[in-house]
Amino acid sequence: MKARLPTTSKAGSSAFNIKNKASESLAGRKIEYRLFPLAFTEYLVQKGVVDDFSNLFLDKFTEGKVYSFDLVSLLDNILIYGLYPEMISRPSDSVYLTNLVDSVVFKDLLDLRLIENRAGALNLLKLLAHQIGSLVNYSELSSRLGMDVKTIGRYIDLFEQSFILFKVLPYSTKKRDEIGKMSKIYFYDLGLRNALIENFQPVGNRGDGGNLFENFVISEVLKTNYYGDFGYKLNYWRTKQGSEIDIVLSKGDSKLRGIEIKSSARIGGTAFRNRYPNAKVITVTKQNFYQ
Repeated sequence: MKARLPTTSKAGSSAFNIKNKASESLAGRKIEYRLFPLAFTEYLVQKGVVDDFSNLFLDKFTEGKVYSFDLVSLLDNILIYGLYPEMISRPSDSVYLTNLVDSVVFKDLLDLRLIENRAGALNLLKLLAHQIGSLVNYSELSSRLGMDVKTIGRYIDLFEQSFILFKVLPYSTKKRDEIGKMSKIYFYDLGLRNALIENFQPVGNRGDGGNLFENFVISEVLKTNYYGDFGYKLNYWRTKQGSEIDIVLSKGDSKLRGIEIKSSARIGGTAFRNRYPNAKVITVTKQNFYQ
């Protein structure tokens, strides 16, 4: 007979507290499961736009499935206010998101004394929020903020462990002209990102709409890759001459896949196609990303 053992779920936003309090006592007896802000399909189900979870972005991309929705206006709201579950019932609540920055973002880090310079850490996070999709230069950040490079790197690692932001590393086959080290940084939730820079203007009234959409697509790929257990490595590709593709998906001997994120339907990724002719490349826009 198998004994029935009690099952305990420990969840919350307090990532560091959970790890510190539970990890040692549950060693060998726990399974960690990541819960990100809502994936786009989860949001649609909660809003009643679709009735199941079958329309995952990576399903569509890898299996060639097609769906047809006119969701640009819904998407524009998500690009500004994000995908935290709370935003289902309060879809344009900037006050909630602004309070979230202070009540959640720094609470664990300060309580556990992992950050010594709160003002410096907040300024770093704001600067990173302004640079989504750009190559991150730690030396440049150090110079602008008056903080040493080691501290910059440690704080960014803490932000990543807190599920505030994530890094995307370059894809390279060690060709001389390919970027091989510098990472890009994106935010798990765009509502939190916009709260950090104190800008909730509509997409049409701001200059970072393309960056917001890029961040959205990449975070969707990350979430569905994890939830669907696809097992892809997620990278970007760029040469020193500036040729670039936003997402490279690779997995063992499977065909290389590239996603070019554009504001229009023009074909992109020509340099990547020429360099890796066997790769499958698609261009994703607001109009076709869910078709």
